[in-house]
Amino acid sequence: MKGSTIALLAVLGVFLLFAFWGCNAYNGFVTGEQGVKKSWSNVETNYQRRTDLYGSVIKTVEASANFEKSTLNAVVQARAAATQVKIDINDPASLQAYQQAQANLQGSFSRLIASFEQYPDLKTTKAFQDFQTQIEGTENRINVARQDYNKAVETFNLSVKRFPGNLLAGLFGFSEKAYYEADKGSEKAPDIKFNIQ
Repeated sequence: MKGSTIALLAVLGVFLLFAFWGCNAYNGFVTGEQGVKKSWSNVETNYQRRTDLYGSVIKTVEASANFEKSTLNAVVQARAAATQVKIDINDPASLQAYQQAQANLQGSFSRLIASFEQYPDLKTTKAFQDFQTQIEGTENRINVARQDYNKAVETFNLSVKRFPGNLLAGLFGFSEKAYYEADKGSEKAPDIKFNIQ
């Protein structure tokens, strides 16, 4: 009788130990997943700031009478497309679509900025100069937010993939998250040309 009580207590102790470990692991996964979501929210917040700033510069540009309408229309359309993409951080395809929409917006806006060289009156307006300063800061914030997101994803993915956490992650329904990837072709050095006469 005494031996069976000790065995029962030992089994109960092992069970409680595994239950405690399982609860701790589950809470770790939840904390990690919430960290990923928070980091992604920061990325979206900074992209929203960029979109809002682009909206401001579009209004500034529209106020200038002699501007190239096709370039401005491309930015307006890219901005609208970028705000329409729905993102699910658990779906790598939607993350890729979001990245592509943001790259299209940034590309069309770069063409808009380049065309300002032809319009010195616009370049010297206070609103445009303020915008250039703000957009530079916003691009830096976006870059930091994407790095923070990828760090949160790395931490979460390691907890989901490492043994023995991977056993519980599958049991609890936690899976890897997608990283924010660089735009296609960004690994190539840009071709910079100066038109010096």
